[in-house]
Amino acid sequence: MKVKIKIDGGYMPEYATSMSAGADIRASQDITIMPGEHALVHTGLFVEIPEGYELQIRPRSGLALKHGITVLNSPGTIDADYRNEVGVILANFGREPFCVKKGDRIAQMVLCPVTRAEFETAESLSKTERSGGFGSTGI
Repeated sequence: MKVKIKIDGGYMPEYATSMSAGADIRASQDITIMPGEHALVHTGLFVEIPEGYELQIRPRSGLALKHGITVLNSPGTIDADYRNEVGVILANFGREPFCVKKGDRIAQMVLCPVTRAEFETAESLSKTERSGGFGSTGI
């Protein structure tokens, strides 16, 4: 599946291995994110995604484990009709300032098919064995 990418000061996404699900995306700027704060990190990437697909922006597990860095709205969705720069909202849940340098791998993107729903109103919904949400089935 081809995704067109225009690069303006950024780097082409790359799969780290032959079986990686996500392609690493890199920062196109230097920025420091203080503990407890979040920031929009520019990538210099502009994409054209085929209709019927989305790009999901996801955290990198190494940044999460080692530094407490995650993608705040994970997974972030890039819609097929979006043509502006791909930005990544990084949050620092760590205890130290986190310095992003231009060229650092900050997130990964995964191309996913999209199924559109047809919504309809209903007077009632079918019953299930489930009694509620937010932990109602136990730990």
